[in-house]
Amino acid sequence: MNRNPIIPFVLIMVMGIGLMFLLSFKGVGDSKDLAKEKEGGEKTEETAEVNPEDFYQQSCAACHGNQYEGVSGPALKGVGSKYSKEEIQDILVNGKGNMPPGMAAGKEAEMAEWIVNELK
Repeated sequence: MNRNPIIPFVLIMVMGIGLMFLLSFKGVGDSKDLAKEKEGGEKTEETAEVNPEDFYQQSCAACHGNQYEGVSGPALKGVGSKYSKEEIQDILVNGKGNMPPGMAAGKEAEMAEWIVNELK
């Protein structure tokens, strides 16, 4: 008995086309959810509360050190007495010296209060 060598390729093609349709319908459903979030219906990452300590560990600790001691960036201990909250917020958004602009924007820039209060 000889088997037809084309059958596996046809099966793969049919499965691929079916998967393509399935993922397309899934995308249509997801686009409705995304549109609802954009209109302000549900809580997104941008509107969610930002934990300053977690944000620091994820985004800042590489340059400023795990214990705020400074690595390639300056030490943050005592920076709360050197700069005001508004000045720190400006540095977080616009950068200064080696710190590039845009490292924190929106809700993340509110961590300036945490820096002033916690890192005196």
